[in-house]
Amino acid sequence: MAERPLAKQVAVIAHRGASAWLPEHTLAAYARAIDDGADFIEPDLVMTKDGVLVARHENEISGTTDVAAHAEFAARCTTKQIDGAAVTGWFTEDFTLAELKTLRARERLPALRGTAHDGLYAVPTWDEIAALAQAAGAARGRAVGLIPEIKHGTYFRGIGLAMEEVLLNALPAAGPVEIQSFETANLRHLDTERRRRGLRNVRLLQLLDAPPAQPYDIAAAGGALDYAAMTTPQGLREIARYADAIGPSTRAVLPLTAEGKLGAPTHLVRDAHAAGLEVHVWTFRPENAFLPPALRDGADAQRNEAGSIEEIRAHLVAGIDAFFTDDPALGRRAADGG
Repeated sequence: MAERPLAKQVAVIAHRGASAWLPEHTLAAYARAIDDGADFIEPDLVMTKDGVLVARHENEISGTTDVAAHAEFAARCTTKQIDGAAVTGWFTEDFTLAELKTLRARERLPALRGTAHDGLYAVPTWDEIAALAQAAGAARGRAVGLIPEIKHGTYFRGIGLAMEEVLLNALPAAGPVEIQSFETANLRHLDTERRRRGLRNVRLLQLLDAPPAQPYDIAAAGGALDYAAMTTPQGLREIARYADAIGPSTRAVLPLTAEGKLGAPTHLVRDAHAAGLEVHVWTFRPENAFLPPALRDGADAQRNEAGSIEEIRAHLVAGIDAFFTDDPALGRRAADGG
């Protein structure tokens, strides 16, 4: 028997915008996602030197901008410890917003998605993205939700650029907002603050990585909690004390068999629903390279719409409440039965 979702309607979340078509985290990608029927658009948030929230997948930006081609910024290439790992490149926190605005976005997966749109779009701020969602929603007569992810919260807090309060103070007055993090302490703080401030339109999503990884705030404090423990029934009940949903990977819901097929559902959706938590899985992508082997048809970079829709619908049967997708139009078709 199919698991029933908790949500009244399964939500289609545009993963970094319509990133299967346009460079991720650009206003153009978000606008197309809205046109394609996304219920939510997702900015990953990092911070500039002068304390402005901007959308990039990581604070290291050499893979998603043309910063390496700017001779005036060559000396800013450096190596830092980010969440316990050495990372070399250029980092948003070393640039003012005005400097970042001189850069242009690049495709993060050029071998799969090409480079035709490189150089066309700027790095957007959170305020610009929120304004786009508000205007697009008003024009269409429907709410366009925002689902920002706070990236590297402990790291940014440690260098004096904490994002949580800045984000809370910049939230739109209306429309659905769901704040995500792979860390835990910031979500607990945000839960306290949304209750104190009466922010009824704000929900919280606890992202879950694959075991044996730990949330970085827990690891940095020397704690023992890991994502495996967080997905037990007891762990899920604890998450439900401060969050509204969990965000596991697709494989945590439908693991692959030895033959590369989608296997039977794990207990995660059932246990999360029993704890009162929705399940928002990540991430569906339309290229063969990202599909389960049994659903692939053609070369890695080739779009496989039928395979992608089949994968999404299998997860819908498993009872998920929302899903992240690089191609919101395909996600809309899958969710609506088209």
